[in-house]
Amino acid sequence: MVCWLGGSKNRRSFNYSLSVLLAHWRGLGAIEAGLSRLVTWYNLISDQFSGLNAITVPGTLRDSLVLLAVVLEQQTKLQPTQIMTDTGAYSDVVFGLFRLLGYHFCPRLADVGGTRFWRTRPEADYGKLNGLARQSVKLDLIAEHWDDLLRLAGSLKLGRVPATGIMRTLQTGDRPTRLAQALAEFGRIEKTLHTLTYIDDESKRRATLTQLNRGEGRHSLARAVFHGKRGVLRQRYREGQEDQLGALGLVVNIIVLWNTLYMTAAVERLRQHGYPVQDEDLARLSPLIYEHINMLGRYSFAVPEEVARGELRPLRNPDEDL
Repeated sequence: MVCWLGGSKNRRSFNYSLSVLLAHWRGLGAIEAGLSRLVTWYNLISDQFSGLNAITVPGTLRDSLVLLAVVLEQQTKLQPTQIMTDTGAYSDVVFGLFRLLGYHFCPRLADVGGTRFWRTRPEADYGKLNGLARQSVKLDLIAEHWDDLLRLAGSLKLGRVPATGIMRTLQTGDRPTRLAQALAEFGRIEKTLHTLTYIDDESKRRATLTQLNRGEGRHSLARAVFHGKRGVLRQRYREGQEDQLGALGLVVNIIVLWNTLYMTAAVERLRQHGYPVQDEDLARLSPLIYEHINMLGRYSFAVPEEVARGELRPLRNPDEDL
């Protein structure tokens, strides 16, 4: 989930996570009856707390290929290479697709007790892991369909085929096609490597959990902003729901930016006055706080004169509140 800013002389790495926020939708008739349906709001979030793309899915998430659609359809200049998500939404096919497209797919693994480990050669000696890696990947099936796999990846990358529309290529009725089977075999190699490093590398587990917690913090802010309709979507059609949730994502990004600007100014003021500012303390700051924001009352969109000049409002002096 690391991505590099293209064309920048000072390259900065970014982490990305995919996270889910469940909203409720009520139609006009359902409101009176007290009925509601779940809508899944799938988000792509950077380690800078900003939301880069989101997709609205009716009901709960069943199709793990939606993960891929959120990443491929984002329109920023950032190009993520490492994607983190929670435990539920992944499969061998998704591991294979992400790897073919140049992404490292890194889901959090809540329980690895029943995980299968795959070997590429039956006769290979993996030492103490021999008892774990009992299944063998069918390399001949991957080789047979390798050109087709590359064509599929190219079509997805160029936008010729939508990520959510490739099931017809990978499935015939309820049976996976030979191409899907080859893709799953390829994905098992990547999944095995990810699982082994996830178990062995504590820093990787901590980084994954930290990024997912950022997503949960962002959703907490979104729920606070989404108070006017009591967290309920009233639009009947998906386009209207996406408009409402898209506006919610825009407001959350604005709050993140506003908090970042003023937190940066406050830190600089502390340094100017000789207060010790530790880097480890700065790493724990979050622009997702909202206790200082009044969500209720009258909204004014008039821009103060100093803000129009590109200046910040005066910082609050905590001593004056005593």
